[in-house]
Amino acid sequence: MSKQFDVVVIGGGPGGYIAAIRAAQLGFNVACIDEWKNAKGGPALGGTCTNIGCIPSKALLQSSEHYEHAGHAFADHGIKIEGLGLDVAKMLARKDNVVKQNNDGIVYLFKKNKVAFFHGRGSFVKASDAGYEIKVSGEAEETITGKQIIVATGSNARALPGTPFDEENILSNDGALRIGAVPKKLALIGSGVIGLEMGSVWRRLGAEVTVLEALPTFLGAVDEQIAKEALKAFTKQKLKIELGVKVGEIKSGKKGVSIAYTDAKGGAQSLEVDKLIVSIGRVPNTIGLGAEAVDLKLDERGAIVVDEECRTSLPNVWAIGDVVRGPMLAHKAEEEGVAVAERIAGQHGHVNFNTIPWVIYTSPEIAWVGQTEQQLKASGRAYKAGTFPFLANGRARALGDTTGMVKFLADAATDEILGVHMVGPMVSELISEAVVAMEFKASAEDIARICHAHPSLSEATKEAALAVDKRTLNF
Repeated sequence: MSKQFDVVVIGGGPGGYIAAIRAAQLGFNVACIDEWKNAKGGPALGGTCTNIGCIPSKALLQSSEHYEHAGHAFADHGIKIEGLGLDVAKMLARKDNVVKQNNDGIVYLFKKNKVAFFHGRGSFVKASDAGYEIKVSGEAEETITGKQIIVATGSNARALPGTPFDEENILSNDGALRIGAVPKKLALIGSGVIGLEMGSVWRRLGAEVTVLEALPTFLGAVDEQIAKEALKAFTKQKLKIELGVKVGEIKSGKKGVSIAYTDAKGGAQSLEVDKLIVSIGRVPNTIGLGAEAVDLKLDERGAIVVDEECRTSLPNVWAIGDVVRGPMLAHKAEEEGVAVAERIAGQHGHVNFNTIPWVIYTSPEIAWVGQTEQQLKASGRAYKAGTFPFLANGRARALGDTTGMVKFLADAATDEILGVHMVGPMVSELISEAVVAMEFKASAEDIARICHAHPSLSEATKEAALAVDKRTLNF
């Protein structure tokens, strides 16, 4: 007889492991299945985010930023460095250690919360009187049964048609995090979050980086004013970004990669590079899930169909994170995981998609929450806007990084905050104030009247809120 659980979570990424822990906190007998392996073949909990996504990319971004500062910015601070060197192997080893610390942290959390862990791939076998039978395909195959199932299998990198990843020359986010030496020339197809972050890492370390973007606009999902400011900063850093291109034939060989493309003016172009990173989005990971065995409904993209509360087409089967609709963000998956665990317990879990923050961890960082100015214009909603540049912020001057601005958008009649958009130093941390404010339906004046520490970058947030009423104090 298979082991019986109240809740079985398939997938141990941000959505899955958080859902398992919250369900255990609520008194359920919980199991979590995950197949990620570390270099020694052991479990590597944390999914794409911890292993080949959010965590390792931030480790490399931090390392590369230190290197760039040492080579360029430290001199302005009176710090002299001679014989600056780069040890890529050491940098990658540090990144791997950061990943391992996160992997081990989740193992500890499972033990602390008494979550049973099964190492392998989870797939549906059949529905039964006791719930659903789930096969775990690992070193030792076994079957477990859950009354409630939460699918959190995440997503995979999307490859270009006819150009599969080899992770040597043509790289996904996985291979992009394991480049063993700084390439002389690097190309990226796609100027989304992953593309810009990885491009920033290797550009800082000395690579000549070209970004090829099919869309005619840069960062189309970002507020236009903020996107223009970011593009100006990246161009100044000599990150070459070409918009409106149509990629043609790609050839990979011993000497590198050859990319044929048509530029925005219709001209035929070719680019020879050492490595190519493809960052054109991600696809839901449902292959091997056994959805057909239980008639679990998928959409045309292969995503699991769910309602607004993450219920699937099957009773007592839920799905969260990248494998369902909505933004493919780790923190969105976490919030859905908590909400589903609470719904199973009869509570009223809630996720507000309108206040999910977005961050791009480049330098300058880009962060936003709520609606953009172009969205408000398209909807016909009357609004007021206020901006404040970091150029006029004392802490930014002391840091030596005055790039960018904070922008507030508020309802013209009620002053309710409708969106906050930032580009500049450490805005990944500053955006949380805006998220809290919007959750409480604060007005721009509420933020403008709150005392902010001086000198701090957060003062730019206060000043941008003041700017909505045209009364900034420092600009």
